[in-house]
Amino acid sequence: MKKLVALISVVTALFVTAPVQASDCEIVVGSNDMMQFDTKAIMVNKSCKDFKVTLKHTGKLPKAAMGHNWVLTKASDARSVAAEGMTAGADNSFVKPGDARVIALTKVIGGGESTSVTFPVSKLKAGEQYKFFCSFPGHIGIMIGDLTLA
Repeated sequence: MKKLVALISVVTALFVTAPVQASDCEIVVGSNDMMQFDTKAIMVNKSCKDFKVTLKHTGKLPKAAMGHNWVLTKASDARSVAAEGMTAGADNSFVKPGDARVIALTKVIGGGESTSVTFPVSKLKAGEQYKFFCSFPGHIGIMIGDLTLA
């Protein structure tokens, strides 16, 4: 019985931490009132011309209290983009307008809302490390994940 429990734990851990391979060049990413994305890793197929991310906020809190967005940058730029975005304010989805380091971003949404962004896969380079995150002030500490080109 102990071996079965251990096996189930290992299999569960693999599914929870394994990157989500997006199918059909798009993915739905959930977010909630607990400041969480429902995935921590996304793999984009290099055969896609464009890639679409739909962000769904499954919580109930309004965007002023618990708003979320989805921002994509190189891994090395994520923290500075989020920090500088705090001063950009809610009207700019907490991203500095015209920030060239931002590959893609959605607007900030609240509970029950959804939004999407489509970006050219040609903006991604094989071997580069990318991060997706929520730029709402303070959320990047928990709401951050990896995106890779496969």
